[in-house]
Amino acid sequence: MSNAYIIEIGSHTAGIVTRDEHSFRFFSSDRIFDSLEGREFRSARDAERAARAVLQERRRLARAPLLVAF
Repeated sequence: MSNAYIIEIGSHTAGIVTRDEHSFRFFSSDRIFDSLEGREFRSARDAERAARAVLQERRRLARAPLLVAF
């Protein structure tokens, strides 16, 4: 079994996860995913889901209209 996996979301290489005795630790390779840096996950698949969620949230925010208060 491998001890490191590359996490790719579409055309983005989000980062890698490395396995230790109990978990997978995420290392970001793109600033978009820095919020996941150092986090531990139960599986590489869980880390991939988290990276997908980060990218989806970023896209959602990019489409949201700006609110202007006067």
